[in-house]
This record gives sequence, C-alpha cells and structure tokens, in this order.
Amino acid sequence: MAGRRGVWRAGAVGLALLLPLTGCGGPPPADSVRAEVQHVLDRRAAALVRHDETAYGATGTRTEYARLRALPLASWSYRVTGVHRTSAGATADAELRYRVAGYDKAPVEARRTLTLGRSAAGGWYVTADAPAGPAGQQLWDQGTVTAVRGAHGLVLGTGRPLAELRAFSRMADRAVPAVSREWDTGWSRRVVVLVPRTLAGMAALLGSPASNYRGIAAVTTGEAAGSGRAPADRVVVNPEAYSGLGEVGKQVVLTHETTHVATRAHTTTATPLWLSEGYADWIGYLGTGRTPTEVAPELARAVEDGRAPGALPGDKDFGFTSEPTELAQAYEGGWLACRMIADQWGPDRLAAFYRAVGAHDRRAGAVEQALKAALGITPEEFTARWREYVRAQLG
Repeated sequence: MAGRRGVWRAGAVGLALLLPLTGCGGPPPADSVRAEVQHVLDRRAAALVRHDETAYGATGTRTEYARLRALPLASWSYRVTGVHRTSAGATADAELRYRVAGYDKAPVEARRTLTLGRSAAGGWYVTADAPAGPAGQQLWDQGTVTAVRGAHGLVLGTGRPLAELRAFSRMADRAVPAVSREWDTGWSRRVVVLVPRTLAGMAALLGSPASNYRGIAAVTTGEAAGSGRAPADRVVVNPEAYSGLGEVGKQVVLTHETTHVATRAHTTTATPLWLSEGYADWIGYLGTGRTPTEVAPELARAVEDGRAPGALPGDKDFGFTSEPTELAQAYEGGWLACRMIADQWGPDRLAAFYRAVGAHDRRAGAVEQALKAALGITPEEFTARWREYVRAQLG
C-alpha cells in the first residue's frame, strides 16, 4: 500500500579545501576555483535544458545527457557548496534543483557529488555526477529514463517494458479524474509516477533499506510537514509487489497514491495516518464493487474471532516494518472510519473534516476540534460509532 513519506533532502554546506596547484604563483583563492567549477556546471545545466548535446559534452561526460534525454525539463541548475582537490582533480558538493515541465510547481532539490578532472589547459570538466553520501538516488542514476505522457500523468521508468509504462499511464489517466471527483480543490490534477527496475531501485530512490518496502506496492513522496507548497510529489512503484496485484488492485493502489498527491497541501503534522491512509483507500475503492469483507479481510477475521478493535489505529500501526496482519488491519480500520463518515455524514463532510484536521499546526486537539466543527461529534462518540460500524459491516 502507500504512505505519507517526505522527500529526504538537506543542504550541504562546505568550505573549499584546496591543495596547491602547480606554478610559481601559488594556489588560486578557494573562491576562484569554486567560481570556475560553478561556471562549468552552469554551462552544463543550460546545455541540458536546451537539448544541446555538443555543448553538454564540452563540459564533460555525456552519460547523464543520454539518460535524461526523455525527461521534459523546465529548469535545471547546480549551486556549488564546496570544492575539494584530489590527486586526480577535484570533487564538488552541489545542490541540484530541477523542475519537470508541466508538473512541478517548484524545483525538486537533491544533493549531488560531482567528480571533476582538469585539462592540460587548466579547465575543469565533469567525469561523474552521483548522489551525495546517503542521499537518495534520482531515477536517471539507475539507467536511461523512458517517459510516457498521458492526459493527466507522466510515467518515468528505467529498465521496464514500454508496454508496462503505458499501462501505468492509462491507470494514471483514470486515477486523476477519480480523485478530482471527491477532492476538487487546490491541486494540479496531474501525477508523476516513477517505475524503477526493481525493489532495490525503489528503495534507492527513497534512500531507505529495501526491507522497508518489501510487499509495499507503491509509496508517495512529498512534504510530510504539509507546508502547502508540495512542489514535487512522486508516486514511486515497487514493480515486484505491484506485479502480483490483479487489475483492480493495481488501479486501487495508483488511485490511492494519487489521492496523497491531491491532498498533500492539507495533510500536516496534525493529520493522523488513519485519516490520510483511510481517505486515500476510500477514494481508491470507490466504484470497484468490492464489499467491506473483501476490502478488509483481516479485520473481518478479527471480528469473527471476537477480536474486534477497540480503538482507531495509531500512527505506529502503519509502519512499513510492522507485522503484515497488523499493518493490514491498520489500513482497513482507517478505510472503514472514512467510509463511515461518507455513509453517515456524506462525502463532502468527509472532505471538510480532512481539511479541518490539516488546518491545525499540531496533533493535540486537531481531530477533536475537527470532529466537533465538521461532524458535530466528540472523539468518544466517534470511536463508539466506528466500533459499531466495524462490527456491522464485517460481522
């Protein structure tokens, strides 16, 4: 399934530490070398955006150009934060900022380490461009990017068949209108889907161990703190888990993840995971014809065995490392809570409740106040209704 997971990014700030250069004049000032490297990277970035392979090649290796050729770029820039001399040349710490044309409202940010050589004439050129330290990879770090554009989505893949990427594009074109019918304010109505070659590739994009995502079909990245800007949500697919789903399941997952993209600006630290995940599942399953026992089989078994939950699932229950049955029950419990609100108060009130919770800047009191404002009910009354609803729907 999915999760609200923030993009890992951090500024890298360093001081240039330079070894003496040859020549009788002594080493140039650190700022001078940094300026020279910055100039090379500025030329490189400009050549990439205007699709000038010759100019790009004049600044160093063309590997990234070939891999990025299909990516529609609105902007691409580096900011050098440190230069370090080596026996072979130098390395540069840099902050990469780029925007995918037509999809990103603000630049994606990524920390990079560039390896540079020095020509006989004294100029710098790039020999490698890689993620900095533990920073997550970008899709092109894993190979040549293939792009498939649909009416509402952009699917970017590496090492996957074109037919598969086209299938994702068709699902994205169904997901966006489905989400917009229920959540029609404040989002771009577009989605970017990343399809790496393997589970390991997915984990590398997210900067986390592969074991965290085994069995998880997809994850949405973005600003977990909900600043309202949310410039670069990406739906990142685990192709190994995704391939095991049926056609309905695949569509549900992509619609679920698209819901996270749509609601990002209203999903804040005040929003409990039972609400954000439950709402995404509620939209995901709309129109599928699936019954409650089909959508929530683990909770159905618990109810049958006399182990019906007494409280809504907590955030810790949604951890990707949780025991599979407990994780499934957490998602199912959140889905039933949102389904209950839609059934008993109406879909518009459900959306209003979601926005009311996210309008708070902290968790304490957010759900309590939103329940009163949007639904006219206390948390205790809501939980009691939910317990009764679970038993009625699954009993």
